[in-house]
Amino acid sequence: MSVPAILLEDVGFGWAEGRLALQGCHLRVPQGEFWMLLGANGSGKSTLLKLLAGLITPTQGRVALAGAVGLVLQNPDHQVIMPSVGADVAFGLADLPPVLWAGQVEQALRLVGLWELHQRPVYALSGGQKQRLAIAGALARQVPVLLLDEPTAFLDPAQQLELAQQVQNLVRSTGITALWVTHRLEELSYCDQAVLLAGGRITQQGTGAQLQRYIHQHHLDTQVAWNEAPA
Repeated sequence: MSVPAILLEDVGFGWAEGRLALQGCHLRVPQGEFWMLLGANGSGKSTLLKLLAGLITPTQGRVALAGAVGLVLQNPDHQVIMPSVGADVAFGLADLPPVLWAGQVEQALRLVGLWELHQRPVYALSGGQKQRLAIAGALARQVPVLLLDEPTAFLDPAQQLELAQQVQNLVRSTGITALWVTHRLEELSYCDQAVLLAGGRITQQGTGAQLQRYIHQHHLDTQVAWNEAPA
């Protein structure tokens, strides 16, 4: 069996006040695949993503990754900070020799379809373009794993599905591994596999279509908190 890009083995996390946010989580995401993590508010999605991003440490179990990760936040305005498109991507390359910047900036912007806009002011971009710019910043650093924390939260419905399709195409063309956190069932159509998180546990795994059917059959609302998925 090949080495996974993302591996969780019996992972748990508890906050200082004793509340368990995650418990007994097992997850194995193969390299070069696009997976989605689905769950209601309070199910533990954000905690799990923070563990994978290295922002917090599990209180039990093991987390292993194929390498450095790129994190794309819900609101691109919290991540896109430079005045122009090209400058924003280059900003994340400050620890590399300047001779490498131009090539990596162009390559990353071409991958997300923004190279023609590399001189455009960031304020003139749409919400979807800003999210693609945030993704380009991660790609320029050539990370093998991309984590996306509800990246369509501030987009309209058409932009939501467009971004999901673009990430799907990106995974297929580059071999990067992506984990996309969402509560929108329609986005599941674009992933290779999806997992359902409920009450801090991974309760279901399957294709996007399988997860959609499960949620509909059990009348779950992925935007309202619930403790356990029905058996």
